[in-house]
Amino acid sequence: MFRIVSVVLANLLVPTADSLFKMHSDSRAMGEDPVTETNPERFALWQNVAPVGGQQMDSTKDENAYITIHRPEGTSSHHELDQTAVVICPGGGYGGLVVGPEGHGIAKWLGQFGITGIVLEYRLPKQRHAVPLIDAQRAVRLVRSKAAGLGVREDRIGIMGFSAGGHLASTVATHFGEPPATIDDSISQLSCRPDFAVLIYPVVTMMEFTHRGSRTNLLGPEPSPELVEDYSNERQVTGATPPIFIDHALDDRPVPIENSRMLYQALQEKKITAKLLELPSGGHGLNGYQGPMWDQWQAEAIEWMDSL
Repeated sequence: MFRIVSVVLANLLVPTADSLFKMHSDSRAMGEDPVTETNPERFALWQNVAPVGGQQMDSTKDENAYITIHRPEGTSSHHELDQTAVVICPGGGYGGLVVGPEGHGIAKWLGQFGITGIVLEYRLPKQRHAVPLIDAQRAVRLVRSKAAGLGVREDRIGIMGFSAGGHLASTVATHFGEPPATIDDSISQLSCRPDFAVLIYPVVTMMEFTHRGSRTNLLGPEPSPELVEDYSNERQVTGATPPIFIDHALDDRPVPIENSRMLYQALQEKKITAKLLELPSGGHGLNGYQGPMWDQWQAEAIEWMDSL
């Protein structure tokens, strides 16, 4: 009996990527459906073929990446945030996408403040480590190419991510170099550097404090030291890294708060504008996307974006 209870407790303390995805999905169903009030528009990121890393291309017949654009309705009291857009990266352990509460629900919330929310459905890596990053970089470039038509300023395009989506968002915020050599169009010539990033209970490192399931899904079961280093984003901060807001609960077991603390320390060392909000409770997912801890990060994130 004791052994059975111990096994169950161990599984609760260290969820796999699949169970982490299910935990996100089974939490409060806020935003399960796309926000119809704003008549969202959905666009494919790639046509016919998509890059998968290196010089490799793959057909988009069976899988593609998409953005859904939610335009704000009416007027907002936060005029400082007008003409701002945020690309939203849902979590899911790199094994699924929680597009409801960590996607369309967030876009609806941002719209209350005059912000255009863009939900990114990135391709799952399936151990093709470059695929999510390529998609997220493309999403930032595509939004920048549509900025005028969306009523958005090209220098007010941010990125936001939750859990493994927070790892993806922090990767975009620390990796913005040349476009994929396999893609040569006008969009690929635009900058993929976000102007700011908002990371909510993010996976950041691929080292000691990582979420193991996310790391395996992204990098494979035995990644090289070089790959682990490159995707440990606390080690990739430079003077060009954009401002970053980070939120994390002290009692987050699947993704320890050390992920956020290490990134914040690296940002401070490079004198990058940053804020780390350490919440006293809420765990991973902040009590199922509701309650005082959830409300607090949202209020402080808006205030922080206002300050930029």
